[in-house]
Amino acid sequence: MLTKGPAKKVTIFVNEDTQHHLTALHESIMAFLMHKGVSGATATRAYSGFGTHQLLHTPKIEVLAQHLPIRIEFVELPEKVDEVLPMLYEMVSDGLIEVQDTTVVKFARRSSKPEPKLPHIRQAGPAKLLRVFMGEADKWHDEPLYDAIVQRLRMMEIAGATVYRGILGYGAKGHQHKASFFHPTRDLPIMVSVIDTPEKISAAAEVVEGMLEDGLIVISDAEIVRLVRSSQPKEEADATKLPG
Repeated sequence: MLTKGPAKKVTIFVNEDTQHHLTALHESIMAFLMHKGVSGATATRAYSGFGTHQLLHTPKIEVLAQHLPIRIEFVELPEKVDEVLPMLYEMVSDGLIEVQDTTVVKFARRSSKPEPKLPHIRQAGPAKLLRVFMGEADKWHDEPLYDAIVQRLRMMEIAGATVYRGILGYGAKGHQHKASFFHPTRDLPIMVSVIDTPEKISAAAEVVEGMLEDGLIVISDAEIVRLVRSSQPKEEADATKLPG
């Protein structure tokens, strides 16, 4: 099963009308990959293209439309790619196979089976509270800074973050920020609140500091009590540690 971490991305280019044992080659490749347990693959039909034959295939010319290129792409663990690559090499007699090193940042799969109802458990223990203060108009690569911070925290698998929008406030420069009839979208104060283990908060604070140009970062000790639905029987759960 595909997991987070190093992986291989395989891209295969073939013509739509190329056959393999009386079946369209791209269909045979997809069936083979599914049979071998590849986590997932996608076949897309291009609008136009040309290859080593230097002949442009386009739907504008009916006789060439059937030769349009098909792109098949999948990402898998290196050992799974090594397993299926020899057969793909044999199947693709006219086309291109490309293999690249890549990294899986997230792999999520929703189960088709109904989830059993499990008991809630109580989690308690020491933690750190991170609060980041900024202006609503602050940007990070042309997007709201608070939005970019939350997205980055989510990629770091931080337990959770909440964004608060103030109605009135001022900072170190003494400028007052407030909403008014004449300035309804003025630079109102924003606070992002995050709580997690000390190690994760330390890493999050370092990332946020690199994104923040004008603001404030506050880290405080905290004690949490959290009720969550267990992913395992209650007697097997550890109710004394933060989720890691």
